[in-house]
Amino acid sequence: MVAPYALPPDLADIEALARAALETIPDILREKVTGVVIRVDDFPDTETEREMGLDSPFDLLGLYRGVPFGEKSVSDAPRDVDMIFLYRRPLLDYWCETGEDLERLVRHVLIHEIGHHFGFSDADMERIEDDA
Repeated sequence: MVAPYALPPDLADIEALARAALETIPDILREKVTGVVIRVDDFPDTETEREMGLDSPFDLLGLYRGVPFGEKSVSDAPRDVDMIFLYRRPLLDYWCETGEDLERLVRHVLIHEIGHHFGFSDADMERIEDDA
């Protein structure tokens, strides 16, 4: 379904798409991401750009920050909250360049970052998506 936007979707619009996408993932996965915060920003911050070695802030659509699910232990001291970042401007740029459905794109990036929450690498995620 193509979203009928007269203006570019704002941060709240992208967050709403992400929340709706989250409701479509299997319950067994959704239960494991209950404490994960989904945050939508226009771009990654400067530190993230540097850390990721980005040529441009448009090069990153989303990012998982936290301790992967399989590496957590009840005996560990609490750390920062696990977060999935979605970056609005790069998502919109990609959407405009490819014509891909925005809802599908946001869902794809969200699921990819949830995969990182479960400790999957980019290569693992690519294999899983190829097999699906």
